[in-house]
Amino acid sequence: MANRPREILNLFWTTAGICPGDGEISPRDFTDRVRSAARAGFTGIGLWHTDLEHVLVHRSLREMRSILDDNGMTQLELEFLTDWFVDGARRSESDSRRRRLLEASAALNATHVKVGDFYRTPCPLPRLVDSFAALCEEARRFGATIGFEFMPSSMVSTFADARHVVVEAGAPNGGLILDIVHVMNRGISCEQIRQLPLRHLVGVELNDGWLPGSPNHDPSGDRRFCGEGEYDIRGFIQCVQSIGFTGPWAVEVFSRELAGLPLDELNARAYQTTMAQFDSEAPRPGPVGRG
Repeated sequence: MANRPREILNLFWTTAGICPGDGEISPRDFTDRVRSAARAGFTGIGLWHTDLEHVLVHRSLREMRSILDDNGMTQLELEFLTDWFVDGARRSESDSRRRRLLEASAALNATHVKVGDFYRTPCPLPRLVDSFAALCEEARRFGATIGFEFMPSSMVSTFADARHVVVEAGAPNGGLILDIVHVMNRGISCEQIRQLPLRHLVGVELNDGWLPGSPNHDPSGDRRFCGEGEYDIRGFIQCVQSIGFTGPWAVEVFSRELAGLPLDELNARAYQTTMAQFDSEAPRPGPVGRG
């Protein structure tokens, strides 16, 4: 039986009431989202950078911190920083967002700030290494941890290259975030995951879906609650725990169908279906992804 997590986050898109590509500001009040997550059993949430700016129109960082503390939220993910490795106008905007995210991270005692790339932006590996190291060094001055989420749309196309970036950067406050959807769809094996030093594994995200080639595969990228698809979630959990990872674990599911559900129902289903993966025996050891 897998060890149950003591703390688990429900990330921004799960309960935002919108899907990626449909907007970046949740129509749901920040306090309502925090309280609903706490009622379901979560000890953390996630905030998207645009949504964070919107919340700050009406509340201060101190007020947000008080709401989180009052509801037992000990974990917080802030996302998303792009273009931290480029030059020009894109970098100027990125630097401005970086500063705001790091200041918020310090004020809200965030678990980590998530970074990456959505545009397959070409960049030599040595530059990525140097840029990630510099980003982590600046984050260190704010007491922040940086999590790089490797995904098919990022500037590096393989898990090996993503691992290379964080390991070679050598920052004690920086590493990878593993989302099971990318592990499964990219065919990343348990053996590959075990090659990532534990100190460079910042977070793990859980959800479910169908693999490419399956008649049920959804090319839109929608994600389902754990147990509703064909991912080897328990095997993935067992693999990650085998290298000593204890958390933070997180849930990230979204689809237009799910976005319309009541907030408490979304949080309850997200929590219960995810925790169920830790309550059952994992399947036989073996490959996690297809590779």
